Amino acid sequence: MTFTAEQLAVCAEREVKQRRRAYPHWVEDRRMTQAFADEQVAMMEQIARDSRAKADAEKCDLFGGAS
Repeated sequence: MTFTAEQLAVCAEREVKQRRRAYPHWVEDRRMTQAFADEQVAMMEQIARDSRAKADAEKCDLFGGAS
């Protein structure tokens, strides 16, 4: 299965929101440490930023905008 950069960006952005909602409860329930939660959210935020940048660059290329 192949996905567009836009689809991947949207998925990563959705995952960031999900982690921000779920992880505080998991920390409270001692299913993970706060440090681990912070690290995992930060990594997904970076993935989301990178994916969004790629999607936006491809959109510019598609429509003849400056890259």
